[in-house]
Amino acid sequence: MSEAPTGFRPGLEGVPATQSAISNIDGQQGILSYRGYRIEDLAAHSTFLETAYLLIWGELPSAEALREFQHDVQMHRRVSFRIRDMLKCFPSGGHPMDALQSSAASLGLFYSNRALDDENYIRGAVMRVLAKIPTMLAAFHMIRRGQDPIQPRDDLPYASNFLYMLTEREPDPLAARIFDACLVLHAEHTLNASTFSARVTASTLTDPYAVVASAVGTLAGPLHGGANEDVLLMLEEIGSEERVEAYLDEAIASKRKIMGFGHREYKVKDPRATILQGLAETLFSRFGHDRMYDVARRLETLAAEKLGPKGIYPNVDFYSGLVYRKLGIPTDLFTPVFALSRAAGWLAHWKEQLGANRIYRPTQIYTGLETRNWLPTEQRSGHNGEPTG
Repeated sequence: MSEAPTGFRPGLEGVPATQSAISNIDGQQGILSYRGYRIEDLAAHSTFLETAYLLIWGELPSAEALREFQHDVQMHRRVSFRIRDMLKCFPSGGHPMDALQSSAASLGLFYSNRALDDENYIRGAVMRVLAKIPTMLAAFHMIRRGQDPIQPRDDLPYASNFLYMLTEREPDPLAARIFDACLVLHAEHTLNASTFSARVTASTLTDPYAVVASAVGTLAGPLHGGANEDVLLMLEEIGSEERVEAYLDEAIASKRKIMGFGHREYKVKDPRATILQGLAETLFSRFGHDRMYDVARRLETLAAEKLGPKGIYPNVDFYSGLVYRKLGIPTDLFTPVFALSRAAGWLAHWKEQLGANRIYRPTQIYTGLETRNWLPTEQRSGHNGEPTG
């Protein structure tokens, strides 16, 4: 394989693509902050909607502004019957991420009057995305099970309402609070693949629903979203604490990826993983233990000894699947729930992109053939276009 041309950085690794004031990562110290606020403080004291407001508008809201924001989101939760009819036409075996991407894009058909320089339009779009994505996701989940969608309840907070729409049972307040904290943890994470996709799409000045749909499509890839599902599969494959070391040694020897470990940004344990571990323990103490947590703990301990010197530690996906499973969320909804949360960050980047927009148009290093002569079809041989005779 030839060496990469000078200046080429595969995957744009380490190449600044924008300036942003939304979030920041210190991977050496294990620090994540939103608008200057540490993620530990936000997860402990804030709510998802308050955090979304912070991300999108740059400051924590006053009590009155927060009440108004929460009320406006609650009033936008319902979706058109045409969207429900569309969801009924989706194959029941389809992945919820595909349903969510299509649903998000469809909002552009219903709210097509684009006014990107109008703050009222921007606020309305934010409300619709944050309010309707949970409703559409829960509706698809119910429809694929052969049931009618459950209407949102205006009296329930954001996290409680989503869990209610999945089960038609009002969730335990502790479970709802823990789920809300999970949404805070996943709401934003600098210029990852889906957020970059959102900013590129936003730079064309298309509507925000297309921006979110493009980001959902990017998040659906196995190299970005979905790793928490793979963590659960891995833990089940290991099966017991006694088998952890043999599994880990074999994985290291064969250079196989250990799901939920390692992050391009963090050289220490992901701060979100630490918080999620605490949330998992709180859930288990209240609603019953998950034996896979013991396997996970043992795996983390041994991996710290064997991989820690290389800067490989648990990331956000390592414990999140255990939390979601205990909350009763189906496994194939894990990544869509990630999208539900990350929509706040995508909207923040959409709004920031509009503030100083320039369309993304990176260059390339051409590695193809030089100019060739055109040959009529009768003079070509096979697909390679070589002359005949």
